[in-house]
Amino acid sequence: MNRTITDATVKRFHCDSHDHLRTHLANFIAPYTFARRLKTLDRLTPCEYTCKIWTSDPDRFIPNPIHQVPGPNT
Repeated sequence: MNRTITDATVKRFHCDSHDHLRTHLANFIAPYTFARRLKTLDRLTPCEYTCKIWTSDPDRFIPNPIHQVPGPNT
């Protein structure tokens, strides 16, 4: 995923500011997440795959309280 984003954004377009890059990333990630069907996800979009896993095993999506504790870099 990181290579896909890098190839589609940073390597193809010049962004003058961080805000311009954020806007461009948002415009790329939204269709990728909701429209592109991926072979590694059994031809489902990432959103469809997440919903499928969530309905079959919702316990995987309960946040772990340990992950909510602020670390030394926050």
